[in-house]
Amino acid sequence: MRSAFVFPDGGPTATVARLDRLMPGKDGYWSDEKLFVDFMDDQEGHLFAGWDPEGVRLLDSALGHRPSWALLVGVSSHIDGTAEIRAFVSHVLEAGGVALDDYSDHCWTPEEIDAEYKVDGLGFFDFRTHAARHGHPPWTIARASSGRQA
Repeated sequence: MRSAFVFPDGGPTATVARLDRLMPGKDGYWSDEKLFVDFMDDQEGHLFAGWDPEGVRLLDSALGHRPSWALLVGVSSHIDGTAEIRAFVSHVLEAGGVALDDYSDHCWTPEEIDAEYKVDGLGFFDFRTHAARHGHPPWTIARASSGRQA
């Protein structure tokens, strides 16, 4: 599943309330069947498990501190998802913060995402350019008739 980590400014309580108004959810999980949002905290020290140390350093630098919680947002394989995740991140980061996607090491601000800013030729959630650069087949929308991806 294509995904992004989102690190909103402010406290988790305000973010949870915002998510509750935005889409159905409970117990730290929200979904509108296009986006799947998990609230993650670092109480057990697993928030950054598997992260490259340089990625954590870049995040710490962008935020000015080590975050203790985040939102992990997955995008359904049945849709392109670019518009949906951009709108979601813009809404959740309204008060500030950053997002990191699967395709670059850049900590994206809401202003950069809204302006479609590019870093090294990649925009936020730019899976198409990333796939082309790495020789991967581009993601395609599932065919409605067969339920299989093209």
